[in-house]
Amino acid sequence: MVFHCNDVADLDAHTTVLLQEAVDALAVKLDGIYVDGTFGRGGHSRLILERLGESGRLIALDRDPTALVAARAINDRRFCAVHNSFSKIREVLRQLAVDRVDGILLDLGVSSPQLEEALRGFSFRLEGPLDMRMDMSRGQTAAEWLASTSEAHLEEVIRNYGEERFAKQIARAIVAARARQPLATTHQLAALVATVVHPRGRENKQNPATRTFQAIRIYLNQELENLSLVLPQCVEMLNPGGRLVVISFHSLEDRIVKRFMREHANPDLMPRGLPLRAKEVQRLSRPTLRLVGKTIRPSASEVTTNPRARSAVMRVAERTDTA
Repeated sequence: MVFHCNDVADLDAHTTVLLQEAVDALAVKLDGIYVDGTFGRGGHSRLILERLGESGRLIALDRDPTALVAARAINDRRFCAVHNSFSKIREVLRQLAVDRVDGILLDLGVSSPQLEEALRGFSFRLEGPLDMRMDMSRGQTAAEWLASTSEAHLEEVIRNYGEERFAKQIARAIVAARARQPLATTHQLAALVATVVHPRGRENKQNPATRTFQAIRIYLNQELENLSLVLPQCVEMLNPGGRLVVISFHSLEDRIVKRFMREHANPDLMPRGLPLRAKEVQRLSRPTLRLVGKTIRPSASEVTTNPRARSAVMRVAERTDTA
């Protein structure tokens, strides 16, 4: 785990999605402690710092080392950045001697700088190595995984994480292609998928490779698993009245967030007949979250300025005073 506080470095340009809306939803207190669980290029973090008082504090996490380089541009004693996944938020806060916080922001998915750097391998539009790791210092690359996994597993991943109806055909094509030569670049994979999925089979002229690239990226980085791990920790680490703000970019993420927030705001949905004592039932039936407002989406003007914002969905919940 690497901590960076009060260093200076260059900053890559990045358009932050739902910037004002997300920070407004945190209801930042002057002396509060906040966590930006997905620093990216720091748009949300900078606005949070603008609203904090002298005694406030902001802790940012990101699993991408390049984001930590960008974090060094923030020269502020109230700010600290940590190289780690947000799924380790409890561990990070304890190492920083922080018991509870007043707000947590999670801006999910892949950032514009990651998509726009060909060497990262996230984009089918740019020719580059098939990497797709959020943290390039560890783990298996997309090329390594595609070369070794079974056809059945390929089909499962592409179908489940990409919601791709041509998953079976794509998996079969990948296995056949790798028998001839390794799939090493983004354009190789994109061209292969395009031979199976014709653009006319896509809504809104979506690139044929979109869902396959999404599926592989989500699987390799365990994005949904990490999201499921962090949400209970967020509830645990929030002070009463503290806000949890989550921005999702596809239905798989948003489904997890929506279900989690609703279940914790409506615990009376607990199955009947569980072997629990009356006091335990009473304790467990107390809501730990309160839903705040309606689902928020980017405005038409924001989507026009930043088309990547079009699929964003923001949900907000507040920690109740349940012990």
